[in-house]
Amino acid sequence: MPTGPRLLIKNACYHITIRGNQRQQVFFDENDYKRYLIFLRRFKRKFGFLLYGYCLMPNHIHLIGEPRLSANMAKFMQGLSRAYTAYFNKRYQKVGHLWQGRFKSKVIVKDNYLIDCTHYVELNPVRAKLVNSAGEYRWSSCQERVLAKSSFIWLLDQLQI
Repeated sequence: MPTGPRLLIKNACYHITIRGNQRQQVFFDENDYKRYLIFLRRFKRKFGFLLYGYCLMPNHIHLIGEPRLSANMAKFMQGLSRAYTAYFNKRYQKVGHLWQGRFKSKVIVKDNYLIDCTHYVELNPVRAKLVNSAGEYRWSSCQERVLAKSSFIWLLDQLQI
């Protein structure tokens, strides 16, 4: 059954999630995480997506951000998802869907809830027992946002890749 249109609000922030098909793993090693971040950087620039936080988990992704034009959010996610799927399928000699349906998005009010939601997203690796503290996890915005460490996505910006 087709799903209805998305609720798009001008100047709104969103918590976006997308999960691997049948909860399958979508990241197997450091190269996969890095490749996704390269694509994330490319498509956030192309479609004017302001990224406030993220966390790449082994089988799903959380993004927190704001499209400059609300109509571009679907294009941003479609481009990002397709690019990573093509990379993944080629690298692991697979075919077909990588993601479980279309991405989910929830509107976030730009107040304390934005901060709370970002903390929730960055604590995912702790709840999954991948690390003891959010600052230890390399594939989220926590190290850059809270600990002022240079992240891989920051490095890409400096190298203009």
